Amino acid sequence: MTKNQITIQNLNNKMIGSKDNSKSVLNIIQDHGIDWMFACGGNGRCTTCKIIVQKGMNNISEANEIEKKFHQIGRLVSNERLACQCTISGDIEVSVAEKNKFPHMTYSN
Repeated sequence: MTKNQITIQNLNNKMIGSKDNSKSVLNIIQDHGIDWMFACGGNGRCTTCKIIVQKGMNNISEANEIEKKFHQIGRLVSNERLACQCTISGDIEVSVAEKNKFPHMTYSN
């Protein structure tokens, strides 16, 4: 099985990967010890874990009902997904939303 790679652009292009296509993007990020906001415990009740997808949207699972709801009410835009709800089947490049950045972490452009 091929390792799928996530590049987090505004974390100095940090590259992490996983061979497990069943894990959520949030779980992959956590597996690599990266501090990522998720106020509702990764249950899809908020948007604090959202990722801004820069490249590879076609490698992300279809939006589920939870994500569709947030898109409909304007809490997510077309290139944003909930890290706790989506999985990947190929490489993606993402960034952390400005309002979801932690003050104790150093982000790049």
